[in-house]
Amino acid sequence: MKDIKTLGELKKSGYQPQSIKEELRKNLIKKLQNKETVFEGILGFDDTVLPDIERAILSRHNVLLLGLRGQAKTRIARLLVHLLDEYIPVVEGSELNDDPLQPLSRFARDVIAEKGDKTPIIWMHRSERYVEKLATPDVSVADLIGDVDPIKAATLKLPYSDERVIHFGLIPRAHRCIFVINELPDLQARIQVSLFNILQEGDIQIRGFKLRLPLDIQFLFTANPEDYTNRGSIITPLKDRVESQILTHYPRSIELARSITQQEARLTESQQKNIHVPDILKDLLEQISFEARSSEFIDEKSGVSARLAISGYENLLSTSERRMLLNGESKTAARVTDFWGVIPAITGKVELVYEGEQEGPYSIALHLLGEALKKQFLTVFPHPDQAGNSGGRDLYSPIRMWFSDGNVVNLTNDSGDAAYKKQLDEVAGLGRLVDSVKVPKEDRYLYMEFALHGLAEFDVVTKEVVASKLSFRDMLADMLGDID
Repeated sequence: MKDIKTLGELKKSGYQPQSIKEELRKNLIKKLQNKETVFEGILGFDDTVLPDIERAILSRHNVLLLGLRGQAKTRIARLLVHLLDEYIPVVEGSELNDDPLQPLSRFARDVIAEKGDKTPIIWMHRSERYVEKLATPDVSVADLIGDVDPIKAATLKLPYSDERVIHFGLIPRAHRCIFVINELPDLQARIQVSLFNILQEGDIQIRGFKLRLPLDIQFLFTANPEDYTNRGSIITPLKDRVESQILTHYPRSIELARSITQQEARLTESQQKNIHVPDILKDLLEQISFEARSSEFIDEKSGVSARLAISGYENLLSTSERRMLLNGESKTAARVTDFWGVIPAITGKVELVYEGEQEGPYSIALHLLGEALKKQFLTVFPHPDQAGNSGGRDLYSPIRMWFSDGNVVNLTNDSGDAAYKKQLDEVAGLGRLVDSVKVPKEDRYLYMEFALHGLAEFDVVTKEVVASKLSFRDMLADMLGDID
């Protein structure tokens, strides 16, 4: 079809115009029948959001995606392009992407009237049929719909009564395209009103020009529920004209969240090759996000984006990489102490309530890490308060006794692997505790360190953060030292 260059050739080819909604519906049906993946790379929505979107497309609906930050709303919108035909014919020179067999603009009609079957056509790729606009308070009707262009009038020597002086906005130029408005509530109410007729009747009015333009557009809007009460709102008549409203959500399990992070994290080849990240640390990172979403210090309505874990994972590997380079090592494994490099990724991704602001973002980040450590500790080790209650041996007793003798463990953020292992080997009973549970052999020392951090969270030992060093010591000895 791409070899066709004129309107006459297009007519002979048997080409039939179709609306963009019919086009999306047709290609979706093919993919569903062939058991193909429709939304590549979207995880966690297979049983919820994606079926709703598919139903909306089959119903030829405009769509509103409603959800908190970081829930892949824009990613889904951009993937809709893959449901379009690869190429469509357009009248050459048309600014409204006119279909040669259904011309919309004055320009296309005039060209076809003049040249007939010799009207030149071009082929528009589906990647060019996606238009996205971020709604901001300064967006005007002229931006979206259009306005009279005095320069065009002067250049073409046309009176202002001639519709050819109109400069069309983004929406008319998105004819036969997918048009996305992100953060719809940020659009002023009077601007939202200008969308009414386009969504329903298909006609627009620009500076007194009442044009009947049956625009063919697939609209998709995104919004955050918090925006309804915080920055603005979607006016009711506009919501009424958007046929399908679909709610998105965060991943509902640690495993699913891990898959998203691994897919989205941007890592270098050397980081992937030379830095080993044990599974328990990947789970710990995701647990931080889960703790943040339920924390009393963080605004629940604002949400905690999946970008927290993604940025945190990138920082975790970079922290390990920096340590490896400082110690002249060729390979290393991530540690719990490396999570101090993750804190900047946490503090910038959470919106604190008043109580959280009083504590400070750094303290809240440490609190979230501590809560996540407690949860993940119990997935591997028995609860310290219940050890030995059932008649078995208390594996924590040798560790308690070792610390009660005044011994201290100092773990520095940048210490080499040899010094790190030496410190952990000195703790009596720590290796035996780890050997009592099933852990990967190559991660033995990581679990030894992990056990220390977990025991600190359960107040079995004291953990003190001083500059770039973590000190673990006996809690009672530490209290007596404070009294002295």
